Amino acid sequence: MQTVSSSDAYFEKFLALAKTIDRDEFQHGMDLVRTAWQRGSNIITLGNGGSSITALHYITDWNKCIFLETGTPFYGRTLIDNIGTIMAYGNDISFEDIFSEQLKNILKPNDLVIALSGSGNSENVIRAMKYANENQAVTLGLCGYDGGLLKQVAQTSIWVRSFDMQLVEDFHAMFGHMTVQYLIQK
Repeated sequence: MQTVSSSDAYFEKFLALAKTIDRDEFQHGMDLVRTAWQRGSNIITLGNGGSSITALHYITDWNKCIFLETGTPFYGRTLIDNIGTIMAYGNDISFEDIFSEQLKNILKPNDLVIALSGSGNSENVIRAMKYANENQAVTLGLCGYDGGLLKQVAQTSIWVRSFDMQLVEDFHAMFGHMTVQYLIQK
């Protein structure tokens, strides 16, 4: 892990990475969320570790803010917020299937599945995306590092080209905030 000696150094790294971001990828991802919302599809998020909290944050903001601002229901849900369900699948089937097994119960054609993985190589994330692809869902992967398998498996990806996990997670969090502002525009 690369460390910084000051807040200035972190901001400098952040700004340098910001110049490399493919803004079209971010816009396309926001358009996917808007399209799924407008057609009344479920928008389902998932991830591990810090990415799981970002996935939850998306749904918290999107469900509340978008509905309050527009009056149009937002059918967002995340696969990380029920620890009992996660542990049951992990114990009874496998940790690698904690997300794909949940999708088997709720996924409908044209739902949008958004997976986050800093490395892009979390097996449970990859299995969920493969299941979603095989069952007529729309898939969006947010990844970092070299993109990993998630970049290959997701139909659309937002790739933050950095091996600094904290910076990758910063940009993934920004996607959620950008999406709120984009969808509540009058």
